[in-house]
Amino acid sequence: MSRLYKIVEASAWDAAIQAGTFVGAEIDLQDGYIHLSTAAQAAETARLHFAGREGLLLVAVEAQALGDALKWEPSRGGDLFPHLYGTLAPDLAIETRPLRLNGDGWPDPGWLAP
Repeated sequence: MSRLYKIVEASAWDAAIQAGTFVGAEIDLQDGYIHLSTAAQAAETARLHFAGREGLLLVAVEAQALGDALKWEPSRGGDLFPHLYGTLAPDLAIETRPLRLNGDGWPDPGWLAP
């Protein structure tokens, strides 16, 4: 199983559950795809894009469940990042948990541990 992660505001995820689909955050809508991260990329994504924010969730999805809409494209430092070209059905979430970041924007140690 290959998990991918989306960091999202809890209010946006709650709205997605009510609507039955997550269309993306503001940056996703601007870029034309939903930004996802691997486990190895997610902490840096949190630090770079979510430092100082509260009310965040970490949503885990199975990469295979996203089908052909999932594309791996070069991004930060040339690393390949998962981008979802389409919407994300909330029922594909295999785990959703609060994400707390320290003062520097890094997640607490062990944040991806089951």
